[in-house]
Amino acid sequence: MSLNYVLVVSEPAYGTQLARTAYQFACAAIAKGHSVSKVFFYQDGVLNGAATTVPANDEFDLVKAWQTLANEHQVQLETCVAAALRRGIVSEQEAMQHGLSQANLADGYQQAGLGALAEALLTADRVLQF
Repeated sequence: MSLNYVLVVSEPAYGTQLARTAYQFACAAIAKGHSVSKVFFYQDGVLNGAATTVPANDEFDLVKAWQTLANEHQVQLETCVAAALRRGIVSEQEAMQHGLSQANLADGYQQAGLGALAEALLTADRVLQF
């Protein structure tokens, strides 16, 4: 039986292990034939969507890994718009709306409200928070 997962990531890409654990879980679930329809980045987790993250050459690039996973397996990557704005993660649309000179939301990520998360929860077989 194949399950559809939604992941909620509340921790940043670097500084803790939980965001990478979420990524590893997503990879393992997909490898076992399950699907991950959405990863919703909330609270400090929105930092996983920063286009300006540049890890050292010998470090795992988690932002790029999420992007690759999304492209290869049609996983939606969404950052909570309110949490992202508070932490300086801004999409093109939000940059224009707030009169900012540039955006820094990484490619492949979208910004959405908690309503989008609530809707995803209704269709998921399992929801995991990291």
